[in-house]
Amino acid sequence: MSRWVVLVHGDSDGVCSGALIYRYLSSKNNVVEVFFTHPAGLASDLAEFTRNGDNMFIADIALSEQHLYDIEKILRERSRYGEIIYVDHHPEPLRLKPYELPGIIIHDICCSASELTYRFLEEKGLAQEYSRVALYGAIGDYLDETSWVKKTINEWDKRSIYFEAGVLVQGLEGSRKMYDFKRRIVRLLADNRLPSENSELLLRALIQSHNDEELRIWVRRNVCIKGKVSYVADPPGSIGRAANYARVYGGSRVGLAYETRGNMLIMSLRAINGIDLNTILRKITVSLGGTGGGHAFAAGARISSDKFNEFLELLNKNIDKNNDSGKT
Repeated sequence: MSRWVVLVHGDSDGVCSGALIYRYLSSKNNVVEVFFTHPAGLASDLAEFTRNGDNMFIADIALSEQHLYDIEKILRERSRYGEIIYVDHHPEPLRLKPYELPGIIIHDICCSASELTYRFLEEKGLAQEYSRVALYGAIGDYLDETSWVKKTINEWDKRSIYFEAGVLVQGLEGSRKMYDFKRRIVRLLADNRLPSENSELLLRALIQSHNDEELRIWVRRNVCIKGKVSYVADPPGSIGRAANYARVYGGSRVGLAYETRGNMLIMSLRAINGIDLNTILRKITVSLGGTGGGHAFAAGARISSDKFNEFLELLNKNIDKNNDSGKT
């Protein structure tokens, strides 16, 4: 039996991608271990959780500018002894194209990582009934307008698919770093069972929905504005949702929310159409000794807390440059 190490993001798109590959690999009698990671932690997690001789599947993890060298070095070493599959839909980094990495590289910003994973595995014989798992991931990542999703969702009851996707998204958001619990959800989905079958996931989804409403009200009362950026500090809930509410209630082009971890700020940002957060953050965070990137309208960053004011200044300047270039 071969050992496969699966490294995926902990949100619904990553979990669904992990479930699809888990189903496919386990059906071939492979030993499969699942770990959850993120762009800033991928290099260290590759070093910690994989060894020469392992096969690896990585999905829904953007390539961090700051860690590109380490990631490429580890992957080239591992590729000498095992198979590597990398699936991602985030914009490529500035200094390396994903296809320059070793292994099977599936990179396309067209759609969710779940959709890319399913379409890849369908060609290898994964049953059509697992398409609904990919649909959950696509819906959870706001990528449910692709031609594949529009076609495939008509093969299911649309109302049920959206309900189950909502349970999964909210339940996972309410689980954060509960990695063993998330592994159980990966196995649940790999068995093509409904997210709502897991009573704990369902309860966490209900609690999360209530908490999100309290978060919305909190952001409305606490939002700050600096130039074209509205932000909140240490919100009582999801920083991604808080960033979006900050943008709305601050009436700004970009919304930002951060949580403090030691001397680091973990940030999430949301922008209106025309602002390319991915490119802006990849440029300015490197100059501040941090990391950043993601999608054009939704991205994240990590910087030292003492660099926050400088970060805001650079962010505002680059928003202006973005506007001047005619991208608004």
